[in-house]
Amino acid sequence: MVVKRGKRKIYSPRTDDTLACFIMSVVQAVHPALAAFVAQMAGGIVVAQVILVRAGSGFELRHVADRDVAAETLRTVPVCELRSLAQFTDQDEFRPLKSAPSLRRGWRAVAAGGKEVGVALDQLYPGFVADWFAARGTVLPVTSYREFTARQSGMYRVTAMLDDAGVSRVIRECCAASLCLKCRLWTVAGMEPDTAQEKSIIPCLEPCAVLLETARKAFRIEQDGTK
Repeated sequence: MVVKRGKRKIYSPRTDDTLACFIMSVVQAVHPALAAFVAQMAGGIVVAQVILVRAGSGFELRHVADRDVAAETLRTVPVCELRSLAQFTDQDEFRPLKSAPSLRRGWRAVAAGGKEVGVALDQLYPGFVADWFAARGTVLPVTSYREFTARQSGMYRVTAMLDDAGVSRVIRECCAASLCLKCRLWTVAGMEPDTAQEKSIIPCLEPCAVLLETARKAFRIEQDGTK
């Protein structure tokens, strides 16, 4: 829950946050994807803007830009409050896209074990662990732009009519590292997929709603320009 005090936003736990954490902890307890992720974390790992390192019998998470900051100078945030923390930037602006490079700094969270690591990451980057695990398979589970738009209906049917050059422009507009840290693995003719070095280890397996809406607008602009 976000409580406003003057111009500041104070983050406090909500009942639904606690319930969500409990449900996630039950799911993560038997999650092979999480087991695989934790197994390869021995030396620490960076997930977009979060660095995870072993801390005793558990794990510490903090903003990667704070990796060398003394722990006692950072605000300790319970794992179940990370979703609320990820909602706003340091400037108190809402973050509709959780993979945007705008995660606030100045905090640390301690996960008691692998199960809590899964809960924490799902609060910060929803769906990451499952997508990461899926992308490690022998068959990459991606949906190309053409496949994805071919099954659209209603006002989004027109996105299938945007030519490859137009789609490439939309990708550059929506998927730049300055806007989204997901590593785009899907593509369109003439456009190479991203690499983890450019973005992060969070895979993007199909076009998102933001890109779809941008493509719809781009097609309408092109259509209006030809009239």
